[in-house]
Amino acid sequence: MSNGRVTIPTDKNFVEGTKKYIRLWGADAVRDCDGTQLPENARALAGKVYKTYFLARGNNEWAYAHDECLQNAALMSDRVLATADRLSIDPLAHYSAEQLALNEESVSFWQVYDRTTGQEIISWQFDTKTKRVEVENTVPMHEYTVNFFAKILWDATQIYNYKTNGWTITKDRDIDPVYPEAFALMERDLKAWLEENKDVNVVRFTTFFYHFFNIYDDKDRVKYFDWFGYPMSASPAMFRLFEQKFGYCITLEDLVDEGYYNNHFRVPRKAFLDYMELLEGFVAQCVRHFTDIVHSYKKEAMMFVGDNWIGAEIYGKHFAQMGLDAVVGSINSGATLRMVSDVTGVKYREVRLLPYFFPDTLRADAQCSKELLDSWVIERRALLRRPVERIGFGGYLSLADKFPSFTRAVAELCEEFRSIYEKIGGQQVYSQARVAVLNAWGQKRTWMPYMVLQDACYQHTTFYLGLLESLAGMDIDVEFISFDDVRKGNLAQYDVVINGGDADTAFSGGGAWLDAEVQEKVRSFVNEGGGFIGIGEPTAVLANGRFFQLADVLGVDEEKSLSMSRYKYNRDVCREHFILSDCEAAVDYNGGVQNVYALEGAAVLDERTEDRLGVDIGAFHVKLAVNTYGKGRAVYLAGFKHNAQNTRMLLRALLWAAGKENELHKAFSQNPVTECSYYPECGLYALVNNSAERVETVFCDINGKKSCISLQPYELKWIQA
Repeated sequence: MSNGRVTIPTDKNFVEGTKKYIRLWGADAVRDCDGTQLPENARALAGKVYKTYFLARGNNEWAYAHDECLQNAALMSDRVLATADRLSIDPLAHYSAEQLALNEESVSFWQVYDRTTGQEIISWQFDTKTKRVEVENTVPMHEYTVNFFAKILWDATQIYNYKTNGWTITKDRDIDPVYPEAFALMERDLKAWLEENKDVNVVRFTTFFYHFFNIYDDKDRVKYFDWFGYPMSASPAMFRLFEQKFGYCITLEDLVDEGYYNNHFRVPRKAFLDYMELLEGFVAQCVRHFTDIVHSYKKEAMMFVGDNWIGAEIYGKHFAQMGLDAVVGSINSGATLRMVSDVTGVKYREVRLLPYFFPDTLRADAQCSKELLDSWVIERRALLRRPVERIGFGGYLSLADKFPSFTRAVAELCEEFRSIYEKIGGQQVYSQARVAVLNAWGQKRTWMPYMVLQDACYQHTTFYLGLLESLAGMDIDVEFISFDDVRKGNLAQYDVVINGGDADTAFSGGGAWLDAEVQEKVRSFVNEGGGFIGIGEPTAVLANGRFFQLADVLGVDEEKSLSMSRYKYNRDVCREHFILSDCEAAVDYNGGVQNVYALEGAAVLDERTEDRLGVDIGAFHVKLAVNTYGKGRAVYLAGFKHNAQNTRMLLRALLWAAGKENELHKAFSQNPVTECSYYPECGLYALVNNSAERVETVFCDINGKKSCISLQPYELKWIQA
């Protein structure tokens, strides 16, 4: 058995058990976890000792005594209906009084809006006695809101742990490095901590300063949750820095954004992008100061991609300036693994695997063993494309010790991971095509589109998360580009461009498609031989007689009840096509968009009808169509679900759109539940069975030479060229 590249949790009350699993799993690092403490002389257990450190919280005595240095949140009140010409609004109505308090010193930044007209109202004042905003000259039957700053009285992550586990400890308050006194305290506390924790050689920052948007209501329920949200980084001091940097004033409305809070799905506007640039630069500068301190103590600095990660965009232009040694992230899919593994500017990348060793996830030996394996098979696809250097686990090791089948399965997983990294770590992997995923965020949110809480499914994301998951382990080079990249003329380096998402979102693009230059550049790319794939409502914005602005390229458009009287339905269905050649069952579109129709010249490969209507017009929904456009090709999918058949179909669609059908049988496994990766530098093929059944497949090497291969359930087989 090999050793290394694995981090496990430990506890001062489970030292002998820790030694047992260091031997069984080949671990070379131990870490603390919520509710545990590192043993004394932890370095005697493993060469690497991680310990969690919080820059913004932990010194509650100081935080409670310095209310003026607490972090703030930019918030909007409930919508309140006016019934007369005066209105009284409680800004914090239905917010958690334990988490938030009005920042009364910031009233000059507050705003009142008539949400019926969208106009800002200036005739109002704040009553310091009642803590309410009194609005004058209101219009009856109009709704009004207040934008305001609130001080954050309780760390958002601790709220969850506190309420869930029945804690009675002091409620942590987060301080803000934008205030010099708070920054100086962080520096003093970090140095003292480094002196005290001599056994620790990896400082795991969780994370730095500003928490993702996580606000509770007055019934202890989550009111807003956006893993990408910036409202809890805002403060009057940060607004003043903004004016100094950009020469104009940012307003609360620029962050509140009509109550959408510039969430991940909103097309970002200039003021918000400028704010992100300010915060990212500020965070990078502060973090570099602290990582330099860590390095001066001969320790490594690691960033956990979570909790207080706002402003520390791992694909932002400032990230490399932070001086970090490593990033670590909790993952639950191939897409989230790639989100970590594709990060550059650090020495190594690490992922925490599921399930965590917590009572709510480790309940039965067989069940948790299956969950571990099911997750691993999905994540292994992505590892074979871009491996991380380390894996690890979190939680209570003493709890895992109660499940012998599970702990044996972990041992096998660790061994397989090490074999993967030892064989292909640092190797270039063969790719059949180069693909760009086009959206408003581009590279900044690499492998993050469509996510709310990493890749937790929501009603309007199910179509698209499956796309990311399939791409994460496919023999395709994937990059994420923005509309600015299109304007710069950067498309020629790609074989295929993918655009997908709900209309008016950042991922479909919204108003960006009204830019004639964008349309011209994409049309030209396809017309000259490039490929284009649209999913859901690609290029969608209602204008100029179209909903899909590139309907001519895609060969389809969506009926929005405005052009039903024009007969335009192409009903010719062609089910024999290169794209569908491996589909033995009906394609699962996860529901998918309805009311899409094909234009003349497009070929419909799959559709759904509604016999209940009794008529043909309007009862025919295109699910899959292809179109030739000049020298190029386009494919439309109404929706997408990640499974073996769909992944193979997507690969075929990408190669067809790129005009590379002849590349399919190079470094290829014919059975759709199997996949092949090829590493030319070492001449190795990795053949995987992603199913729980023994399968037979035909393996094709890079030259197309065929051989029959048998694979056991979930097997990874290495083949030397």
